[in-house]
Amino acid sequence: MAFEWNRIHKWEENHERNIADDVLEYVLEAYGVSEVGELTEEQIAEIEEFRNTEISEYSVMQIGFSNLLSDWDYANEG
Repeated sequence: MAFEWNRIHKWEENHERNIADDVLEYVLEAYGVSEVGELTEEQIAEIEEFRNTEISEYSVMQIGFSNLLSDWDYANEG
């Protein structure tokens, strides 16, 4: 019998959600704001710079930063 892991995508989704929540919590606390939309463009630039220079493009944390940046873009449309 071959090894199987049924519904592995659910495990992946849970890990991604946890990482995204952890990144969001850390960033909000670091900048003393309560919502991602309260971050300034300068702060977002700092976060993006950190993501691009300090963590590997293969890091599992990338998904959290991607989500945070997307959420900020969505909050600041208009």
